[in-house]
Amino acid sequence: MADQDGPMRDGEPSNPFVSVPIEIVVAVGKARPLIRDLINLGENAILKLDKRVEDPVDLYVGDRLVARGQLEELDGDQQGQLGVRLTEIADLKNGLG
Repeated sequence: MADQDGPMRDGEPSNPFVSVPIEIVVAVGKARPLIRDLINLGENAILKLDKRVEDPVDLYVGDRLVARGQLEELDGDQQGQLGVRLTEIADLKNGLG
């Protein structure tokens, strides 16, 4: 059986775009310092963000919000690596929130 995306394979439509990599940006927060304060920042300075550690992070593809999640540190062979546990997935037809 075929559909507009091409022939079916294992219950999924065949689509050549599914193997194209995309970049997902994870936004953990924003800061709005004055330029003079930004210029005066030095090594080991801390730039205060508008979010707390336990607040959800936003995942973007381009400028489109596609999901939200919680930052987590991975275990095992990937110990120390950051990951995101997805907690909310966008309805890509209508967007999040």
